[in-house]
Amino acid sequence: MPDPAVPDLPSGPPVRWPGTAAPAPDGGAGREAPVREAPVREALGQLRERRGLFVHGPAGIGKSTLLAAVATALRYEGVTVLRCAPAAEDAELPFLGLVDLFAPVPDALIAELPSGPRAGLLTALGRRGGADGRPDRLMVRVAVLDVLLRLAARAPVLLLLDGVQWLDEPSADALAFAVRRTDGADVRIAVARRAAEGERPERADWYPPDTAELAVPPLPDGEVARLLRAAGTGLPPRVLRAVLRTAAGNPFYARELARHAPREGVPAEDGGFLPVPAALRARALEGADGLSAAARRALLVACLADRPTLPLLRAAGVPDPQAALAEAERAGLAGADAAQRVRFRHPLVRAALHSAAAEGERRAAHARLAAAVTEPAAAARHLALAHPGEDAAVAAVVMAAAHAARGHGDPDAAVELAELALRRTPASRPADYDQRLLDAADFACDAGRWEECERAARTVLAHADSPRGRVRARLVLLRGAGQALRGHAELIEEGLRDAAGAPELEAPLYHWAAVRGLLTGSLDEAARHAARAERCAARAGNSGLRIAALSTLARVRSLAGEAAGAEAALVQAMALADDGPRGRDLKRMRAVLALESDRVGAARRDLDELLLTAGESDGVEATVASLVALTRAQVRAGACREALATAARCSAIAAEAGRESAPALYASALAQAFGGAAAEARRLAVRAVAAARADGDQLFLLRSLAVLGQTGLFTGERAQVAEGVESLREAVDLGASMGAADPSLLGWYADLAEALARLGETAAAVGVLRAARRRAGRMPDSVLAALERAEGLCAAAEGRPAEGAQLLRSSAGRLRPLELPVDLARTLTALGTVERRARHRTTARTVLAQARQLAEDGGALPLAERAAAELARVDGPPGGLAAAALTPAEARISDLVRGGATNREVAAQLFISVKTVEGTLSRLYRRFGVRSRTALAHVLASMPQTSRETHP
Repeated sequence: MPDPAVPDLPSGPPVRWPGTAAPAPDGGAGREAPVREAPVREALGQLRERRGLFVHGPAGIGKSTLLAAVATALRYEGVTVLRCAPAAEDAELPFLGLVDLFAPVPDALIAELPSGPRAGLLTALGRRGGADGRPDRLMVRVAVLDVLLRLAARAPVLLLLDGVQWLDEPSADALAFAVRRTDGADVRIAVARRAAEGERPERADWYPPDTAELAVPPLPDGEVARLLRAAGTGLPPRVLRAVLRTAAGNPFYARELARHAPREGVPAEDGGFLPVPAALRARALEGADGLSAAARRALLVACLADRPTLPLLRAAGVPDPQAALAEAERAGLAGADAAQRVRFRHPLVRAALHSAAAEGERRAAHARLAAAVTEPAAAARHLALAHPGEDAAVAAVVMAAAHAARGHGDPDAAVELAELALRRTPASRPADYDQRLLDAADFACDAGRWEECERAARTVLAHADSPRGRVRARLVLLRGAGQALRGHAELIEEGLRDAAGAPELEAPLYHWAAVRGLLTGSLDEAARHAARAERCAARAGNSGLRIAALSTLARVRSLAGEAAGAEAALVQAMALADDGPRGRDLKRMRAVLALESDRVGAARRDLDELLLTAGESDGVEATVASLVALTRAQVRAGACREALATAARCSAIAAEAGRESAPALYASALAQAFGGAAAEARRLAVRAVAAARADGDQLFLLRSLAVLGQTGLFTGERAQVAEGVESLREAVDLGASMGAADPSLLGWYADLAEALARLGETAAAVGVLRAARRRAGRMPDSVLAALERAEGLCAAAEGRPAEGAQLLRSSAGRLRPLELPVDLARTLTALGTVERRARHRTTARTVLAQARQLAEDGGALPLAERAAAELARVDGPPGGLAAAALTPAEARISDLVRGGATNREVAAQLFISVKTVEGTLSRLYRRFGVRSRTALAHVLASMPQTSRETHP
């Protein structure tokens, strides 16, 4: 029997939920949806399939943001959204939830209700008083259901309850009654409920039976960092990392922590913990009020330990850690797992416990941990934090631990320990203080903390009485300058005056003079200084400095084209080296020399092993140098996808160090030029050129100019090829002025000649190739192959296609045994182009297919697109040029796309939908046998103008 209190469903055609409707009459998909984060897309998808959605997560994780995005999207699609967001203080106010939900419901609709339900609802909503001031709750329930059904007859309805844990009981009761009775109408409900970290709250039994559940995930660190930058927090990298680590993906926590974070860095005296503001601390420690004093002490010891375990707490004097952690687990703060490791509910809990503890309590806990932990660096840190005053013995222990941490490849720990040691060094021992300050500056260099490094070294340089101390301070400043050594000649000259003939001090200064000469392009000067540094180091008995000087000498000789001399210097250095950082530097140098001599497989093996063994323990600069070399090796080996990943890792390390690094930018530009997008490659190459110019780094200015030129050359667009000529010409001229003659530079001669030939400037191209041949001497086969490729293109451009094809076949023959697929793909594409123009279609088709396959297999997308575009030209589109003629719409779209417009920009300019643009481009791709916008542009550029004229 029907429920007499439930009104009949309205009659009429069913109203569909957005996204479930049949396609529009024109076959389109309707309005294009905006791009949303994955949880929003998932929430929308669930609501389109189900009647309910239950969203949960901890405070601040983004539940409200998610539901607001869902509501905006659904309102845009015609859904009626009724929303309430009660707060804790609202839970005792009857019907306040309904007041908020029904605020947008017009009085006219409520006036249509039967008199009893209408009176009850109006009284509940406070729009009129009842006989006794209290509404009839049954009539309110019936009215709520009736209103929802009437609204659903007009459009789909979404009830959105954000913070349902604070919804007042009368409102919840009315909604429960209504939701259970709306099966036949399009009424859906989305509910958000706060949950403790890692917990899944119970959902109410009145939610629809098919309600989906969505736990809002933490935001990725990159998203949180972007949010903080948009808020203008301006945190330095180390502080930002601490905020991200403590917030663990919670955007609200991150904003609050960032507002109160120290801008100059997280002091070592705070144990690496960020300050937690009182309100956030109270939220993180909610539930801690009922803890016993023993449990509180146990939690404090656990939060201060790096890797807390129950045995460690026991060793640190906690009498019954298991019982204490059980109590903390009941409070929802922390617990112990099966392996007896202490796990905090959230990193913020640890930071909040630290902030809430009194200084004396923290010192006592650190003292107990100093006696309990077995790892020396951790014990030293706890010892220092337990004794904050000046103490020579404590300072010595902590400084020894800092040196040990550096030796174990943990530069950040070394910096932190050195800072603690400095604060405990007595003022009566200034020599010890200066020595430790310079050690700390060295450790900061390892960690990429350049400002700290310079500040410490300049402090010592300003007041040091000892010439030895001043020399060491200058050496630290030279090291901290990175690639920007051009303006630091005075540091070297003043240092040599202070060194006063002491070979142990002169050796490192002459070595830095050699490095400066290398980077500024003074190769003869660099070689002289490197040789002198090696002799001084030998007299001083310093094998490490001898190795560094010989390694630099090997680099100089390699750049000058003296492969045998470079190899000899490297062999001499390796005879002195062990497996430490110096030995790893030599292994990197050996890989670079192997790369220059076409032994790409050996170079990759050495570099992979080096990075696997050392990780990032040798410091930022050494790691970046290894990753740059590996990116070059991967590109040459046809592993362009791997090169993109390696370059991204290199950029991330440089960015964390807070320095615009020309080497890292160059590596990213190189990887993009061969394996990514031309526009991105050009953007990165321009930045690399600017960074190298600012540093006075001629070595990476050469490389960055070359990759900028290659990017223009690979596009095939005349304007960009012309731009590439200018960059390549500057690289070639700069290399000649430096006296460089290494294989890479001679390869850039070939690129310059190829670009000039493409522009029809064959006489200039021939002149470039003659100059390269004069400088070549004994060059690797890859360089000779590159020169032959350019010579072949020049011959073909001058009307000698047979001679050009022969040179290109010779180039390909040199490359096939070398396992250099990218170089071979370039040569085969050039050969296919020459053969096509000579109307040798079968040959052209064969070699171009090989070129495309080689490039695709290696992920060299720009080269694959060029080969595909040439392949499409071999026979032309099906049906000849008549079939290739574009319609007026196709012509307008293709012209804008060739000009660089995005699909959305094309749609806006032509007043059409993005879907129409996408569909047109897909048809053109199929017609011309290409796979990308770039390849399509190549095909259209090669078509005679008449074939691109449109017909009505």
